[in-house]
Amino acid sequence: MADTDLALILAADCSASVTFDEFNLIAGGMAAALRDPTVVRGLLAGPHGGSQAAVLLFSGRDAQDVVVDWQVLRSPAEAAAFADAVDNMPRALLPGLTAIGNALVAATALLARTPQRAVRSVIDVAGDGRANDGLDPRPVRDALVGAGVTINGLCVLHEEPDLVASFEREVIGGPGAFAQTCSTYKDFAGAMRRKLLREVTNQPIA
Repeated sequence: MADTDLALILAADCSASVTFDEFNLIAGGMAAALRDPTVVRGLLAGPHGGSQAAVLLFSGRDAQDVVVDWQVLRSPAEAAAFADAVDNMPRALLPGLTAIGNALVAATALLARTPQRAVRSVIDVAGDGRANDGLDPRPVRDALVGAGVTINGLCVLHEEPDLVASFEREVIGGPGAFAQTCSTYKDFAGAMRRKLLREVTNQPIA
């Protein structure tokens, strides 16, 4: 029997296309969404009574960093502590190109060391650009999907209006996979909240 209902990796692009102000909006937006009472209830609900979550930053092919390692979320206090860690996460990588395939490889390794088993495993890839460095994301995506993992996207469209189509071809996949959108990083918190609500409830959100 699995120990948690959800293992969630929040993978965020911090390549050269993401300014330091935009990175702050990513960190603050993720934290705000994770503090939303409905999101918290969803993270803590389910027959196994909780989730586990981590944050992975990525840039070029040799640039991935787990800035918030796995935390098991079974209480409001644990969920709040995770949100605080996300709010204060450092931009630990130098800006570079966008290696989504390599980020998915890093996420695969991170999933292999979850502290507890999970019913569902979800990787979120948030960013404003398509893969332009490193491994082709598609074979890595396909291997993860074959292992039962869902990969969703949060596409910020201010630089590449057709980014969703690229994510649908190359990045997202698995049971219930979807790509959430927002126009600019100023809308990131609301888009992250809608995406997390959909993920923690495993249901579409209007």
